[in-house]
This record gives sequence, structure tokens and C-alpha cells, in this order.
Amino acid sequence: MSRERIGVWDWVIAVGVAAALLVAGLSQATGFDLLGYPLLVVGGLALVARRRAPVVVLAVTGLCALGYQAAGFDVPVVAFLFAVYATVRAGHRVVAVAGSVLMLIALPLVILALHLDWPVSEVFTRSRDVLQLAWLIAAGAAGEALRQAERRADEAERTREETARRRADEERLHIARELHDSLTHQISVIKVQAEVAVHLAQKRGEQVPDALLAIREAGREAARELRATLEALRDDHENPPHGLEQIPELVQRARTAGLDATLTIEGDRTGVPSTVDRTAYRIVQESLTNIARHAAAASASIRIDYRTDALVINVDDDGKATSGASPVPGVGLIGMRERVTALGGHLLAAPRSEGGFTVHAELPVDRTS
Repeated sequence: MSRERIGVWDWVIAVGVAAALLVAGLSQATGFDLLGYPLLVVGGLALVARRRAPVVVLAVTGLCALGYQAAGFDVPVVAFLFAVYATVRAGHRVVAVAGSVLMLIALPLVILALHLDWPVSEVFTRSRDVLQLAWLIAAGAAGEALRQAERRADEAERTREETARRRADEERLHIARELHDSLTHQISVIKVQAEVAVHLAQKRGEQVPDALLAIREAGREAARELRATLEALRDDHENPPHGLEQIPELVQRARTAGLDATLTIEGDRTGVPSTVDRTAYRIVQESLTNIARHAAAASASIRIDYRTDALVINVDDDGKATSGASPVPGVGLIGMRERVTALGGHLLAAPRSEGGFTVHAELPVDRTS
């Protein structure tokens, strides 16, 4: 059964058909009026659900048509034709054909039962006037034509989406190649030259200039961010991007490197969008990287809380950061903040009052989509 919503036009059509049937039957007074009139109305109003439950509506309109014919109303079975159209359009062609054949067989039998003294030719003439085979074929053909048109439109839309996705993938890989060819080498040269200069200065016992140390650190940061960018650009279905499932691996690697890291997870992960999933991984990854490089911390705690409307991430360490000190906004921290802001979230990265550093991120999650 379809879950399409019943709209205003569904009601307009149903009420219009019911009114037409009722008007057509008003001049045909018989002893069974009390039964015939309600069947005329019900047969028309049933069409309001023709898109939501086409097979049920086909059965209801068919029975109502036979009922008001049995009550003596010589009224065309217009509602049944609408139902045949809706059933074929919904893809139930066999059901529509079977229902139509049953109606073509049952209608003459009902008329014959009411008029046993009529010749067979007159029975079939009246039956033909009430429901012509051409009407049934036209209703079914219209439903099939619209169904095929909708199917072709859906296929065309899918083709456009697949083409756009393929072009986006090709462009992403092209950008990755360009970045790799143009930037990777240059950044590597800067990084190596800075490393060598610092090493030689330290070997000679000279004071290493702060500018040189800054260049070395910037080279490391740039190389790391470029690798992460290239990895993201090259991600595809065979190599999916990292997400929440890989965070335990990050924590385990941090433990292997000597950091006493703990991971706490609360709530239900169901319904987290892929963009939030990837961003959460990057936040934890960047936080652990900064702890290893800058914090001189012995321990760190990572807490992930799946709430109804948000994913909350806390990464705390017991490093050398002190309350009141302003964190230096490195490339990694800036990128983390940009990712969170792009999702409409909130990020706090600052020293803790009790010592150490904290990263607190809240990422909105729409679980109804």
C-alpha cells in the first residue's frame, strides 16, 4: 500500500465524480433508492484514496457499481474507470486487467438477474452502455502511459545524478593530482631544508633562530594537512573516509605511542549523517595529534556522547597548558574550527582551569532525515 498523501485535488476529483454519479441517478427513482444513492456516493468518494490504495479502491468502486446497477440505477461506472486508471498507473496491471474482466462478466449477470424477461441482446446492450470495453482500454492505456512517463523521468533523474557524481569524482581526483604534483614537492623541500638547518645549528651548538623553528613547524603542519587533504579528495567507495568507527583505532595508536588515553562512548550512534561522522573523526584525530606534539601530556580522555539532537565530543589532556594562556591557532585548529562551523556546530578549544587543554565540539544531528 502506497504512503502518498491525500491532497486537495484528490478530494476535488472524488467529490466531483460522486456528485456526477448522484445527479445521474436522481431521475431514476425505484424502490431501492435508499440503497442505490449511498452506493453512488461511496463509489465516487472512494477515489480519494486511489493513489494511496489503488487495488482497494478498484474493488470498492467495482462492488459499488454492481450494487447500484442491481438497485436499478442505469448509470455509467465512471468511478470504476478512474480506479482502473489509478491501478495501472501504480503498476498493478494484472490486477487491473483481472478486475476489468470480472466487471465485464458480472455486469451483464446483474442486469440479467434484474430483468429475466429481457432478451440477451438487450441485456448486453445495456451492459455496453454502462461500461464499454473501449472505456476500459482507454483508462488502462492512460494509466500505463503516465506510469511509463514517470518511470522514464525517474531514470533520467538518476542518470543525471550519476553523471554529476561521476564528474565530481573525476574533478576531485584531478584536483588531488594537481595538488600532489604542484605542492607536495615544494612543501617537502621547505620541510627538509628547515629540518637540516635546525639540525646543523644544533650540532654546532648555535642558538636556533625562532623564525627557523617556525618555518620547520609550519612545514610539518603544511605537509600533514596536505596529506589529509589528498586523502579526503581520493576517498571513494573502495576507500571510504574515516569516521566514528575508526576512533577506537586512533585511541589505540595513541596508547601505543605512550599516552594513557581512555575512550568513553554514550548514546545511540544511529542516524548520524556522514558529514558529522567524518568531522568527528577529524576532531579526535587532530586533538590527539596536538596532544602528542605540543601538550607534553601523560594522559588524555576522549568522550563521545550521542544525544538526540547533537553529537558532543570532549578531548581533555593533563598537559602543560595553563588557564589564561591563549592557544596558538595553528593550521590544524583552524581547520577543525572551519569544519565544525560549516556544520552549524560549536567548538571550544582552550586551556582548562585545572590544567591541561580541552577540545569541546557540538555537532548538530538531524536524526529524522
